[in-house]
Amino acid sequence: MLISRKELDDRLRGAARAWLDEALAEAAHAAAHPDTDTGNPPWELRFAAAGRHCGLEHADSVRALLLLEARAGLPAVTRLYEQGTAAERRAVLLTLHRLDLGATALPLVEDALRTNDTRLVAAAVGPYAALHLDPHAWRHAVLKCLFTDVPVENVAELGRRARGDAELARMLGDFAAERTAAGRAVPAGLRTVLHLTAPAPAPTSTEETR
Repeated sequence: MLISRKELDDRLRGAARAWLDEALAEAAHAAAHPDTDTGNPPWELRFAAAGRHCGLEHADSVRALLLLEARAGLPAVTRLYEQGTAAERRAVLLTLHRLDLGATALPLVEDALRTNDTRLVAAAVGPYAALHLDPHAWRHAVLKCLFTDVPVENVAELGRRARGDAELARMLGDFAAERTAAGRAVPAGLRTVLHLTAPAPAPTSTEETR
């Protein structure tokens, strides 16, 4: 869960707060001078070092703040994802929906969904995926969560996108049948999603006249 700058200031000690102030200042400078980006601006080095200076429990939030302060574009986001550790990639994925990227960062989400790293899969199915993944890719993302035991509660806007999705219901049924035939348990989350695929109830006559 990402926390705000104020919450970080309340939790970090003096040295860590000072480091964060400097890191965010470097990110702000990069945002104000985008033409000077040589490919490895100082704030990107800070991105990698966030856990060491601010604690692993705060690293995602610090990295998200750096991305936002730098107004990171697709080249920087892609660079940080491709060159980063799993923890750094997760932070990128968790922040995508807060950056002005449109659908251009979908390849990063798709890459994460091809892995079996549950941390990346869980981060990949957040608000950015809910907004930009097409129906086919989104359905497979839901199945990926079930296959890797990522709780379906991580899927952003699950109820909205699953509602009335007959194709998703069919895919869930096939997946459940395959698991049963193989003598394997059907994930509890599958029933949750299957229930959500039911069409929205038709309005009653009373509701129609309102």
